[in-house]
Amino acid sequence: MAVGVTGTAPLPLWLASKMSSRARPGRRAIVSGAVKPSRSDRLVFTEPETNLIEALLGVQGRGRGVSPKQLLDVERAIQDLETSNGVPDPTSSNLIEGSWQLIFTTRPGTASPIQRTFVAVDSFKIFQEVYLRTDDPRVTNVVKFSDSIGELRVEAVATINDGNRILFRFDRAAFSFKFLPFKVPYPVPFRLLGDEAKGWLDTTYLSNTGNIRISKGNKGTTFVLQKVTEPRQKLLSAIANGEGILEAIEELISSNKMKRGGDFGFFFFEKLGRSYQKRDFGSLVGEWQLLWASESDSESWSSVASRGLKGMQIIKEDGQVTNWTVPFPGSRVTATGTLVENPKSKTSVLMNEGAFEFGPLKLPFDVKEKFIMEILYVDNKIRIGCIDKVTVVHLRL
Repeated sequence: MAVGVTGTAPLPLWLASKMSSRARPGRRAIVSGAVKPSRSDRLVFTEPETNLIEALLGVQGRGRGVSPKQLLDVERAIQDLETSNGVPDPTSSNLIEGSWQLIFTTRPGTASPIQRTFVAVDSFKIFQEVYLRTDDPRVTNVVKFSDSIGELRVEAVATINDGNRILFRFDRAAFSFKFLPFKVPYPVPFRLLGDEAKGWLDTTYLSNTGNIRISKGNKGTTFVLQKVTEPRQKLLSAIANGEGILEAIEELISSNKMKRGGDFGFFFFEKLGRSYQKRDFGSLVGEWQLLWASESDSESWSSVASRGLKGMQIIKEDGQVTNWTVPFPGSRVTATGTLVENPKSKTSVLMNEGAFEFGPLKLPFDVKEKFIMEILYVDNKIRIGCIDKVTVVHLRL
């Protein structure tokens, strides 16, 4: 494997009050705890860096589940950064030192067993620790399974070759499990591998803030790593891990309030409310995939489809809403309705038509359901809302 693979805060009362006391943790769908950031901790990205982050949102398995269009967008963003003004001679800069989280990698057929086994699992966190200015320079790949299970550390002796390249040689690895008082050796005889345990890593881009790094390994793999993960990425990671989701939601909403300099809901709906009269629903228009919901398992399929608590949601410019979900292969449950004009953040949704679809067979059923959809956060990729006290997270397709 190329070396490139590498607090929890209480919920505020305003958000906690929106959570149903009987709601259960949402199920994992397609795709931790966080401390509310201060203004001095706010992440700042250049436009090319922002383009890369936007392209990576929603990519599954750190690249394994990438679609052709997503891959094209990511590759273009990487190329733009590699030709931009990053830190010159990155291996000579202190900014390369520290722990980096892997957020994307290409997956050539020559990838190592570690990379093939662990990198594509979203619930595992992959880090790379780079410490070159010590008596024992090292680059270490860390696979964190979970806080309760433990981690795998694969270490390599590192040498700076030039301003961009680090030479490495793997020499030790071990599992550290929380339930064992000793380390379990990783069963790879590095000393017997000879040149197979050696390699190099080129850093093709290092941001001037020291937060984003792009590297290429000797096996042709490209890696995108970050020191500090931005709130939307943290939320998607929390959903994949199944823990710290509400805290990540709070951090994302809070960080956006700081950017706006005030209450996001007021800003968004003050702007959106003016467009209601034109029958233009602005940032809500599009196709949305539900990623997570604090839903109750006791809901019927018709009720779940009506309120959009599973599957897809499509919102058109005229305010028409279509929710649909697939209870089992070859079938679909749909519900259609309209957004009711409201200048406030709490928007009424009136559903008036439903259908069970089995291949070409379509069986209509009556839907007369009105519910409240409150938007807590929305941008061009992520939407967070509350539907009758159920918190939902959507990803724009």
